This record gives sequence, C-alpha cells and structure tokens, in this order.
Amino acid sequence: MADDVQGGSPISKALARHPKTFTTFYVNMVHAGEEAGKLSETFVFLADYLDRTYEVVSKAQNALIYPAFVVAVFFVVMGLMLTMVIPNISQILLDSGQEIPVYTRIVIGISDFLVHYGIFLLILLAVAVFFGYRALQTPEGRIFFDRVKLDAPYLGNLYRKIYLSRIADNLATMLLSGVPVIEAIEVTGSVVGSATYEGILATAGNDIKGGSSISEALGRHADVPGIMIAMIRVGEETGEVGNILTTVAKFYRREVTTAIDTLVGLIEPLMIVFLGLGVGTLLAAVLIPIYNISGSVS
Repeated sequence: MADDVQGGSPISKALARHPKTFTTFYVNMVHAGEEAGKLSETFVFLADYLDRTYEVVSKAQNALIYPAFVVAVFFVVMGLMLTMVIPNISQILLDSGQEIPVYTRIVIGISDFLVHYGIFLLILLAVAVFFGYRALQTPEGRIFFDRVKLDAPYLGNLYRKIYLSRIADNLATMLLSGVPVIEAIEVTGSVVGSATYEGILATAGNDIKGGSSISEALGRHADVPGIMIAMIRVGEETGEVGNILTTVAKFYRREVTTAIDTLVGLIEPLMIVFLGLGVGTLLAAVLIPIYNISGSVS
C-alpha cells in the first residue's frame, strides 16, 4: 500500500487492491473522505464504526460459544455411553431373563443401532454437511438458510436486530461521510451479511433510482420494521437522515445487548434441564432393571 501511494495512487485504490482485508464499505468510506477532503474525519468514523461492530458481533458470538460447547460435549459423552457402556449392561439384562421395561428396550435399541450402523450415520452426516456447505455457496442456498435463521424462534428476532443495527450503522456512517445515498445503499447491502436484507437493499436501491425516497423504498418490505421506516421518514423531512440513522443504530444495539443478555439467562437453566433429562433418562433405563434383577435374586 505504501508503494502504491508513493507511486501516485489514492489511498482508496491502494486499499481496494486488498479485498480480503478491506471491505467494499471500508474502501468506499475512504474514497468519500478523499473526495470531500475529510480523510482524517473519515478514519475517525471508521474507527468508531469498527469498534461498535466488534462489540455487537463479539457479544453475540461469545453468548453462543459456551452453550454450543456444552451441548457438543453432551452428545459426545452420550454417544460413547450408548456405544461402549450400554452394550455390556444390556447383555447382562437380556441374559437375566427378566422382563425389560419399554424405555430400557428403546435405549438398548438405540445403542444397538449406533453400534452396528453408527459409522454409516457418521458418513451420512458428513455427506449432509458437505452438500449443505455447497448449497450455502449458491444464491438460493444462502437465501434459504438466511430465511431459516430469521424465522427461528427467538434467535430469528436476535439476528434481525443485529442486521438492522448493522444496516442503520453502515448507512449513517456513510451518509455522514458524504457518500451518495444510492452508493451507500448498495455498499451496505454487500456487507450486511444477510442474503435477505441484501436483496431488500438491492431492490430499495433500484426504487430510489426510480424516484422513491429511502423510507418509501424500504417500507415496501415486511422485514424492515415500521419504527425504522418512521424514523427515516422524519430524517428525510428534517434533512437529518444520517443523524436519525445513528439514533436508530444505537436503539438496535441496545436491543441486541438486551436480547443477548436475556438469551444467556435462559440458556443456562434450559441446558441444565435438558442435560439432566438426558442423563437421568439414560441412568433410569439402566439402573431400574438392574435394581429389579438384584431384588429378585435376594
């Protein structure tokens, strides 16, 4: 980059040669700062934006890492018990000649299936993951998966708030830096991280080119809430769209923080109940028949 700038290239063009490091949003912000003669102010905007984005994204990721790890370990332990421990115990129960309860027979059946066909299940899972990953590389797959995320109970609401916060923050940062509305909409769509909202912003950009206002263009889509449309409309009427979007971004960041805190508060007791039921069911299915056998022997 230093060599490019010394050779006469603008900083934005030097940045654009490294797309894996600098996003389209970043490059366009720097370009707008160069055009307006406010490059130092633009970098301040970018620093603040990256700090805000990191805070929201890292909070969401950290909230989901712990429960995902615990659930993964639970399934690994249950799998080992069903394939290594239960087969030995089930043989003792079957050899005893005692009547085996229905729930114990179900556990033994699952154990037998995993012992004899577990490898095929793993292969099937690996194939499903491979084709699922390939499907996500296609536009249709991305749209489908994104729709599933947005329609998921509770988590869909959280994802929606994250995307709306990102849209408002991106647009506010770019508009306040002097980037034209159409360009700000297009760039925001490319970096929002959601196929659904990327499509909405692309359609809105075309509508704005056709003469619609931002609020009218976004108001045609059900995934953009009414409060956001109303706030943008107020910004258009007062000529303060950038500042209004800054307020909207702050609102949705607070909503994301609240939703994550609530989710973390719910996940821990739910995990305890879920793990307790799983382990309790497995132990009951094994220990009750053993207790009955020892009682009949004595």
